[in-house]
Amino acid sequence: MTIRAPSFKQLLLCTAVASTLFIAGCASTGSNLLSSSSNQTADPRLTQGNDAEFFNKSGLQACAAGAAVGVMSCMLSGTSNRAQCAIIAGVSACGVAMGANYYLDQRRSEYASSAERLEVMSQDIQEDTQKVIARTDTARQVIAEDRQRIERIEQEIAEQRVNQASAQSELAGIDSNIDILRRDLSNMQKSVTEYEEVAQLERQEASPAEVQQVEQDIEVMNQQVLALQQEVDDLYSMRSAITLG
Repeated sequence: MTIRAPSFKQLLLCTAVASTLFIAGCASTGSNLLSSSSNQTADPRLTQGNDAEFFNKSGLQACAAGAAVGVMSCMLSGTSNRAQCAIIAGVSACGVAMGANYYLDQRRSEYASSAERLEVMSQDIQEDTQKVIARTDTARQVIAEDRQRIERIEQEIAEQRVNQASAQSELAGIDSNIDILRRDLSNMQKSVTEYEEVAQLERQEASPAEVQQVEQDIEVMNQQVLALQQEVDDLYSMRSAITLG
């Protein structure tokens, strides 16, 4: 019986599949270990639903998870070149999450013209901005209720009728909410920064007019992030003012 050695493309495909699945699994496990204590007491609106999936992961986690899905899709598809499909899927899943240079190299492989790249980049930023807005809407609902809880606890403390165990549990939940929102904000701001770096790199080849729309899109996204940052900071200040005896 003759055993055929695997071709280079087959080895490449297997490596791509194994790498993306391994990274995705490790990233997911690491994330669960790091955030499990917070998620146990956090508001479910911050840990579940579509808007909870995008900004609560690091760039590596988001990239690995997306790449794994794309690679598996290639394996199951009827395409004649699964190896090439897998590599493209893995790269495309990452986007700006893996850094400005990575994102720009990806776009340059797809579009030779800086004008085309900037147009696609503008669409990417607008899509991410909508995700920030959706997350902010959810966060504001939670923040408003947490403010009410804090005000009630403050009133109970002032009137010396606070239930220590109950108040401690409520404050732990608020602390978990703040932790999650701060993590989200960190990932949002990282996306803004990466887009700014890509725009700076494109400015070397594109005209000021071509870059202007992208810069405006980035500023819109940044303002949305800053608005949420202010609300989270205000909630943190309110929470920090409470000390249970």
